[in-house]
Amino acid sequence: MGYLHEIGKYFLMIKQTFVKPTKWSVLKGLIFKDIDDLIIGSLGIVAFISFFVGGVVAIQTALNLTNPIIPKELIGFASRQSVILEFAPTFISVIMAGKVGSFITSSIGTMRVTEQIDALEVMGINAVNYLVFPKIIAMFFYPFVIAIAMFLGILGAYIAAVYGGFTSADEFLTGLQDDFIPFHVAYAFIKTFIFSFILATIPSFHGFYMRGGALEVGKASTTSFVWTSVVIIITNYFITQMLLS
Repeated sequence: MGYLHEIGKYFLMIKQTFVKPTKWSVLKGLIFKDIDDLIIGSLGIVAFISFFVGGVVAIQTALNLTNPIIPKELIGFASRQSVILEFAPTFISVIMAGKVGSFITSSIGTMRVTEQIDALEVMGINAVNYLVFPKIIAMFFYPFVIAIAMFLGILGAYIAAVYGGFTSADEFLTGLQDDFIPFHVAYAFIKTFIFSFILATIPSFHGFYMRGGALEVGKASTTSFVWTSVVIIITNYFITQMLLS
């Protein structure tokens, strides 16, 4: 029953996010700040991880091609499929649950501890709309982060495979283009849009409804990361079942 109560509070928070909106002149500044904190601030770590994990995927694929009958083009093919279908949209989203999710939870939780949220409500401001809505809008730009992750993941795979001596550039590029299904890219971005909403709302929920002091802010951030990751992985399973089966 406790979990059902928490789920009910979560959906109530989402409903309150879109009612009694704050003035656009105020929201606009909050949205740009959240874009800077949540999206632009995440580009560095996403670029770094994407490039090197793409390289690792290519190397591991190449090292497992022990049968000389299997063409080297499979390295490019496997790298493309791994990066586009799962690594970029799902793996990066789990990482972002730690970076972005913890940031959102701690920032809102600190406002709760210092009674800033209470002050907003006393002034007649819809605190949920004021705090959560800008983060949802900012996370609509999250697919651009995933697009960069896809590009750098494949680039890292290309450099690791070609300059590591596992395959030639022509073989890698042939495998990269072989049996390409455009819907796989659409599938990845459909997942990304859903994950972006999860990344914005679940951490906000844990920050907004936390109770206690500074120590509880840290605990709420940890709980937020765990639940955001779990929901992303479960959602990924059902989306994959519906769209690719």
